[in-house]
Amino acid sequence: MSFELAGSLLTIKVSAIITTALSAIMLLVGYWIKGKSAALRKYCIPAPVVGGFIFMFITFIGHQTGTFAFKFDTYYQNPFMLAFFTTVGLGASLSLLKKGGALLIIYWLCAGIISIFQNVIGIAISKAINLEAPYALLASAISMIGGHGAAGAYGKTFASMGYSAGLEVGMAAATFGLISAVLVGGPLARVLIEKYNLKPDTSEDFDTDVQNVNASVDEKLSSLDIIKNVTAILVCMALGTIVSGWIGKLINMGFPNYVGAMFIAVILRNMNESLHFYHFSFSLVDSIGDVMLNLYLAIALMTLRLWELAGLLGGVLLVVAAQVVFMLLICYFVVFRILGSNYDAAVMCAGLCGHGLGATPSAIVNMTAVKEKYGMSRKAFMIVPIVGAFLVDIIYQPQTIAFIKYFVHAVK
Repeated sequence: MSFELAGSLLTIKVSAIITTALSAIMLLVGYWIKGKSAALRKYCIPAPVVGGFIFMFITFIGHQTGTFAFKFDTYYQNPFMLAFFTTVGLGASLSLLKKGGALLIIYWLCAGIISIFQNVIGIAISKAINLEAPYALLASAISMIGGHGAAGAYGKTFASMGYSAGLEVGMAAATFGLISAVLVGGPLARVLIEKYNLKPDTSEDFDTDVQNVNASVDEKLSSLDIIKNVTAILVCMALGTIVSGWIGKLINMGFPNYVGAMFIAVILRNMNESLHFYHFSFSLVDSIGDVMLNLYLAIALMTLRLWELAGLLGGVLLVVAAQVVFMLLICYFVVFRILGSNYDAAVMCAGLCGHGLGATPSAIVNMTAVKEKYGMSRKAFMIVPIVGAFLVDIIYQPQTIAFIKYFVHAVK
């Protein structure tokens, strides 16, 4: 950590390890506050959101007063996300994937069609209030589905076409979406679960046998067993990164590293059930995954630049607000019923709010908050990451490019 003073502004440069330590502290603060607040528990607001928001507001105060600023190194953020999705893959059995096949297709189509409606909403509002189309599209599927990465890329493209505020609007819209995603997903699932008295389907917990065997013989993992489980996670992360690179080159588009890691982990898990390479511990892997996810989101929220929302002025703010309202209504009245009107459907709606307004990790943290209160939905935890991380792009990207070609013209 270092300090630089330029005039009245104190810049605090924070190393990667200190950034991670701060995120862990804020995560614990979030859990403590959530434990004290019945409202936060009732509405399934995730602990990393609580802690991350507190630090985000601290940095916002420094920016607004012009007295201090933080410069974070988020080097470990992506490895945490990669590790988490690897543990998701290791928690999946082949029987689960077979049962979730049709539901995966249905969920994927729902997410893809919603991305089209997001662009339609943006363009419709832009026509009604005379907002320039690029800014409307940046506040639609580009930032809601694509997140900060897509918003930055498209924002720069629009800026080069003459729409100078493109990058600022895109990043602001993505920030608004990410914040909204982790605030509305859990409460929506809670409303559905409580209204229809939904319960988890325990017959589809495919890890019960592993846990029961361990419990029945009072078996404890040795140090070597723990090392083998951790090594399996690291190997899947490494191989998954390589595989994702190959797939990206094959399809000539970006392919997330964590999707490849998750698929490699699924393969290893099911091979290990037959060949017994090592003593797999679901409880250990699941716990590691929870830690990785919480640290990832704590860093992501803690380092958000709240002042970027200043770019959401007038019509752009109306568009992003409409996106949130639309997502809540479509999930509550339509998607929940299409997915089966059961507990899995409610949890998947929380996930859809996460990656449909923010990012795939937001979807997972929403579902985790619901899981902690009501119980596990193994189908949701397998289907949502696959669709949110990659499959939805198959629909979202081409139709967004079509909207851009039809509605956006370079400024002369």
